[in-house]
Amino acid sequence: MTLVKHRHETMGLSDERVLNMFETMLLARKIDERMWLLNRAGKIPFVISCQGQEAAQIGAAFALDREQDYIAPYYRDLGVVLAFGMTAKELMLSAFAKAEDPNSGGRQMPSHFGQKKNRILTGSSPVTTQLPHAVGVALAAKMEKKSFASFVTLGEGSSNQGDFHEGLNFAGVHKLPVITMVENNKYAISVPMAKQLPANVADRAQGYGMPGITVDGNDPLAVYEVVKEARERALNGEGPTLIEAIMYRFTAHSSDDDDRYYREKSEVDEARKNDAIITFGTYLKEAGVLNEESEKALHKKLDDIVNEATDYAENAEYAPAESALKYVYEE
Repeated sequence: MTLVKHRHETMGLSDERVLNMFETMLLARKIDERMWLLNRAGKIPFVISCQGQEAAQIGAAFALDREQDYIAPYYRDLGVVLAFGMTAKELMLSAFAKAEDPNSGGRQMPSHFGQKKNRILTGSSPVTTQLPHAVGVALAAKMEKKSFASFVTLGEGSSNQGDFHEGLNFAGVHKLPVITMVENNKYAISVPMAKQLPANVADRAQGYGMPGITVDGNDPLAVYEVVKEARERALNGEGPTLIEAIMYRFTAHSSDDDDRYYREKSEVDEARKNDAIITFGTYLKEAGVLNEESEKALHKKLDDIVNEATDYAENAEYAPAESALKYVYEE
């Protein structure tokens, strides 16, 4: 009798690994949902959400070498930074702008990720500036003959910025080991995809001498596969790859945005039917990796983590006022 292999097994992924992928996706969702509640309660100032984008973020992160590769995440990449070692407690410290915030000591807006020990390049508010930075890291890898890749993400609206084109052009010319993943969530703040660009983002890759791949961003295994292949190309000296992951942003652009002005609730409700938290969970149950009892235990475990992180961060100390000029002027 021949045992039929499940999809993740044919890709070389163990049950434990795909369960860990699901756990990280679920943790990202729970942290995000808690942050929205804290914002609406007036306890934290700002949230920019990853809800609806966790599958692509986790699928990609798990395809990378999280001990060697560098990442330049954009502001929605809560899932990516969790997978690369940032903790729920650290993310909450950032949301509350406390002194222990590893990203900036409470000096930057939330979601401006940056952590040297986990090779997370610090981000800034102007969109797309992270792409040339990731290209620069890839250039360093090539110049120093080191075996790692850099991975950068952005929204599809950011693909219309000059930094996108300049970064990809330089990467293509020099065949650099950089992977660019555009998280196409259908809206650049309030502007729908149809009013942003006349073709798919991935189509632009041809002009820069690299493969352009469009993938279902609601399928973490599909994203894992294309990012894994892109990393292999990068390390083999074959140059960069542009990946466009198609998904949908469930929340407003940020906690300061009201999406009722530019999209119908029915559109959001329809998109939620493809929520990867549900569909990937269903797949894992069908594959025998997850069951009702273990899923319930997982929710309890993650709820405890989020509760502990929230309580810790809320009660943590703010940075003293006199520290405001630290890291600004040479001391």
